[in-house]
Amino acid sequence: MSSRATFWRALAALAVVAVSLYIALTTSPRLGLDLKGGTRIVLETRDTPTVKADAAATDRALEVLRQRVDALGVAEPSLARSGEKRIVVELPGVQDPRKAAEVIGKTAQLTFHPVQQATAGPQSAPAADGSRVLPDPDTPGGFLKLGPPALTGDGVKDAEATFDGQTGRGWTVDLSFRGDAGKDWARVTGEAACAAPGDPARRVAIVLDDKIVSAPGMEQSVPCKTGITGGSAQITGGFSSADARDLAALVKGGALPVPVTAVEQSIVGPTLGADAIKASALAAVIGLVCTGLFIIAVYRLLGLLATIALALYGLISYAAVIALGATLTLPGLAGFVLAIGIAVDANVLVFERAREEYVRPSTRTPDLRRPLRTGFSKAWSAITDSHVTTLLAAGLLFVFAIGPVKGFGVTLAIGVLASLISAMVITRLLADWAVRRSWVTKRPSITGITSKGRLRTRLEKHPPRLMRNRRRWLAICGGLLLFALAGIGVRGLEFGVEFTGGRVMQYATERTVDADTARQAVADAGFPRAVVQSSGEDGITVRTGEITNQEQEEIRESLGEVAGGATVERDEFIGPSLGSELRTQALIALGVAVAAQLAYLTIRFRWTFAASAVAAMVQDVLLVVGLFAWLGKPVDSVFLAALLTVVGYSVNDTVVVLDRLRELRRASPRGAWPELADKAVAQTLPRTVNTGMGALFVLIALAVLGGDSLTDFSIALLAGVVVGIASTVFTAMPLAVILQIRRPDKPGARPARAVKRDKSGAVV
Repeated sequence: MSSRATFWRALAALAVVAVSLYIALTTSPRLGLDLKGGTRIVLETRDTPTVKADAAATDRALEVLRQRVDALGVAEPSLARSGEKRIVVELPGVQDPRKAAEVIGKTAQLTFHPVQQATAGPQSAPAADGSRVLPDPDTPGGFLKLGPPALTGDGVKDAEATFDGQTGRGWTVDLSFRGDAGKDWARVTGEAACAAPGDPARRVAIVLDDKIVSAPGMEQSVPCKTGITGGSAQITGGFSSADARDLAALVKGGALPVPVTAVEQSIVGPTLGADAIKASALAAVIGLVCTGLFIIAVYRLLGLLATIALALYGLISYAAVIALGATLTLPGLAGFVLAIGIAVDANVLVFERAREEYVRPSTRTPDLRRPLRTGFSKAWSAITDSHVTTLLAAGLLFVFAIGPVKGFGVTLAIGVLASLISAMVITRLLADWAVRRSWVTKRPSITGITSKGRLRTRLEKHPPRLMRNRRRWLAICGGLLLFALAGIGVRGLEFGVEFTGGRVMQYATERTVDADTARQAVADAGFPRAVVQSSGEDGITVRTGEITNQEQEEIRESLGEVAGGATVERDEFIGPSLGSELRTQALIALGVAVAAQLAYLTIRFRWTFAASAVAAMVQDVLLVVGLFAWLGKPVDSVFLAALLTVVGYSVNDTVVVLDRLRELRRASPRGAWPELADKAVAQTLPRTVNTGMGALFVLIALAVLGGDSLTDFSIALLAGVVVGIASTVFTAMPLAVILQIRRPDKPGARPARAVKRDKSGAVV
């Protein structure tokens, strides 16, 4: 690098690090509910005979719900429209979703009616004149006949729960009206005040969602015809403080323009969220330390500098998540930790390239800067392709996923971009600075790039001849694929609640209870078909079909009786319609992932390479799915995140080898494809092993320390990394060789002189 270019790169890197450090120290991250604790409810608007639940109606409903949530007093609530008919409501700190769901989900049609008379029986439907009969809340078994509504809740300006200790009414809801609604209130109360004392017509009924919540009679002080002026009213009814506040929230929020139905609901206890943060942070630290020690052991001084760059990568990506206002979720933390492996890969690619350049006889030089510059230059193509394929997977997660998994896609994408800055700018600056030092030039072996490495030396002595048996490798891979498909067909997939609909509750018990005892307790609560499992030392997980919040409470109480008490740590509910939609989205996401990777690789490489890489990727996906089928592991949205990440990782590894094969082909256009493929595998195998080890350290740390939520996620990725490395060598490369021999280069695509080859692809 020239001195001027070095200066500007150093200045830019210093600015990025300084800004990242400032953001990290001064701004708190926005935690998702799975880390902070609270309730998340997804509501779906429904059509009515008069109103269509389109985006405009959903937006109006959103504003009504926002006022209701604000009235509940929840700190930092979040409400957002998702698609045309869905509203996502997040309530941090709310651990009892029953009350929240009852308040925010009600249609809340508030009306004020004059009472015509008391009656002894109900009425099936409103009369032609608009009158109706509803139960009298003040007279058990009695009913009131109400006239048409005099005004509606739209005229209510404000509602506040107050305690009236002077008159003995207790908790009441004070109303204030806007505009002409105050005049309407005065008119209806004035007409009621003209009735004789004791006459039911002296009362005014306040109706909420077809239920009389209060029917106060006019006091003697209310003047006939004049009524209650001043634009205010008071609802009484023997309310408790909680009931009064809930009613005030409903009235203040107004009426929903369309009905809403809860299609998803999840609760996370604050303790569970705090434990998840600690576990993920510890996994990140241990994974980063182990990866750093491994890189230092392999690449010495440059490995140490790369480890420093990795630490700065962590700072930059964390600051980027905060600066963008992205919500940090549990899968998002996993994506953040996992991106460490991507950053390691970029450094390893550069260092292995630099090693090749240094030990090559034709370019050998005592100047360490030259092989290092060449390493960065030649690794750029492979780094770009591998990062783009991972970004495609992250983008698909963001588009098709919902909830926390979307956060995984965001943090993974940020990590990929931050790794480019870490490897191509920070590592390059540190390495360039180091190789200029006199104490390094006197001892070049300290850099770690002056030796070939044990694996590369061994491969040179015993070069692989894998492509000679390419059909045999494909047959073995085919057998493994059939075994995986047999698992899917025989054992079936254990779809999680996200894809089937239903409810999953995780309880923390006061004392340890075995699964059989817990299963009997749940059966005694009326759910003999529920799936009950132990979760940790003092935890029970219960999976049922669609049940109400009251039924969930009955299960909790039944477990508490046999365990000395039980508290809800996590509660997830998915409606059947949403589960069906998520299954469709998952299939679309995987299909688009395959198509996107095929299109990109076809543009970057020849179609034979692209087809081979995609075939290996599909095989990896099916092998991981088959493994989960045989193990009986649940297939849920977090597993989908892992699967799409496997797609990116699988293609990532294959792209590096195909990039080397393309380079060798350009250097030797008359070479036989099997020999070139063997050479490409041999030259990139050290990078594959070193990168794989870095990723395995992180994933093993997540699997061991990440808790129940991340164990299956880590297992899927561990399997994906292993089969991804194997599929590159034993599936993608043999397929590429076979396709290239059967579909040789077109005349004119290579040097003008025609080249005749035998069946193996060798020149004759």
